[in-house]
Amino acid sequence: MTLKQGDVVHVLDDDIEGVIVELSGSFATIETTDGFPMKFELKDLVKIERNNDPLLDVEQDVIRRALEEKENFKKNRKRAISKKKEKQIPAMEVDLHIEKLLPSKRGFSNHDILTKQIDTARGQLEFAIRKRIQRIVFIHGVGEGILRAELEYLFSRYDNVKFYDANYQQYGLGATEVYIFQNA
Repeated sequence: MTLKQGDVVHVLDDDIEGVIVELSGSFATIETTDGFPMKFELKDLVKIERNNDPLLDVEQDVIRRALEEKENFKKNRKRAISKKKEKQIPAMEVDLHIEKLLPSKRGFSNHDILTKQIDTARGQLEFAIRKRIQRIVFIHGVGEGILRAELEYLFSRYDNVKFYDANYQQYGLGATEVYIFQNA
């Protein structure tokens, strides 16, 4: 195969490609794709045949459109995932640990503390019903189970409320989730 000026060539044993700009004896000067002139022996060059096969010709517009579609797909996919996760997150959390409700429990008996926790739970549940919030998680802790039993008694007095253990992975055994049925 004879090489001539203007041929596109690839250098053997190197990742260099370019166009022959000058031939002199057994040497050729090529201009690389980066724009640098380099001199090689003719035996180290291989001519690259450019087919006029339309399947191999990819226009810049086609590439640009494909990249845009890919970016749009990624953006839309992220939105769908985040919306799905939002539905799983409870709308409201109420921590009934006394340290969260009062600055200090000094001077309060166990009965006073339990009464404050139940009153807070009742108030938050009524608030959620008024504001049409469907899910509430009451964090009560494990302890001896007295607060949990009182909460179950409180929730059972409401007709439009269903309650069950909250997500174990997130809260462990110390939380109860309440679902409020909304009337249309």
